[in-house]
Amino acid sequence: MMVSKTTALHVGTLFVLVALFFVLPAYHVGAFARIMVLAIYAIGFNLLFGYTGLLSLGHAMFFAAGMYGFGLSMNFGGLTVLPAFAVGVFAAGLLALGVSFLALRTIGVAFMIVTLMFAQTFYLVILYFGEYTRGDEGFIIQQAQRNLAGIDLTSETARYFAAFTLFAICFLAMARLVQSPFGKRLVAIRENEERARMLGYDVGRLKLAALVVSGLFSGVAGAAYAMLFGYVGASFAAVHYSIFPLLWVLLGGAGTTIGPLIGVIFMFYLIDISSSYTNAYMLVAGVALVLLTLFAPQGIAGTMRKRAVSWLP
Repeated sequence: MMVSKTTALHVGTLFVLVALFFVLPAYHVGAFARIMVLAIYAIGFNLLFGYTGLLSLGHAMFFAAGMYGFGLSMNFGGLTVLPAFAVGVFAAGLLALGVSFLALRTIGVAFMIVTLMFAQTFYLVILYFGEYTRGDEGFIIQQAQRNLAGIDLTSETARYFAAFTLFAICFLAMARLVQSPFGKRLVAIRENEERARMLGYDVGRLKLAALVVSGLFSGVAGAAYAMLFGYVGASFAAVHYSIFPLLWVLLGGAGTTIGPLIGVIFMFYLIDISSSYTNAYMLVAGVALVLLTLFAPQGIAGTMRKRAVSWLP
């Protein structure tokens, strides 16, 4: 029964996202295309934070690695969409692997600081090689380049369903992953790392795998953002883009499969609506986060699981 309910939840979520394309006005269709891409980023972060218990403050470097891997390989390597996308994801995974070997030598606050330092270094590297990256200004990927098998990815329909396809793959893959023995072992590490080690689990290898997989998902999101929205810029490697996935996951519900999507939708529209009334829209977002932390510390989906829907994955 639990398997059928969770399957229905994930399939139903995807069905709703398809249906939204046909009922929402054009502005919100574009917004949801962006939301689904950012939700992939949040899903990757959630694997590390929500399921493994590791708080990274440098995930923006993986998102940006996917983005720059895609954009630079197209502009300077002459690659087409699919090979460039693969380069972006590979770049993020390779960076995550390199960071893992050093960052996972630390724990707790030290891990947070080390990942933040790596992210800042990556951001400064982007600025240093401004001749190619265009620094804070960034660069545009031309419309003619963003074409996949004759499909113009800049069109509203193609962009939405490309974002949906990538989100669906990542969403279902993560749902399967966290229910697998590997996912259960990550949860064991989150709950009690010493006990997991005593049970014979190779904690170091599991944490390394979690960080690399998390980086790969973030790289998919970064490459997808560049591919679908045609912009690559250093701002996506800055500190605030490492904080955003943390906020999304906390709001939506850490350690839940649906939480990242809920958190991105909530935060996106909270900022979108409040920015039409005040320039202090981040203050509004901060107040909302504080209130949710006080009254729903497990996030929206986490609170639903605790109070009413105990089977929520």
